[in-house]
Amino acid sequence: MELKWEDGFTIATRIETDGSMVISANAAGLRSLANHFMALADEESHSHFHLDEYNSLEEHSVELIVEKLPD
Repeated sequence: MELKWEDGFTIATRIETDGSMVISANAAGLRSLANHFMALADEESHSHFHLDEYNSLEEHSVELIVEKLPD
């Protein structure tokens, strides 16, 4: 699966004390995530994408794994 990134994207993730996950992104980051969700939806098989602070997220972000369930 090819991920399409928008120029100037910023995406960060964190876990709040109540256990909720927060995804913070600028407009380019939100468009990038939308691109990733669309690409994942179009995959024929069960698939996923994985982002972390070493792969596209801001420093100190928690890992983000999004997976497609079988239909």
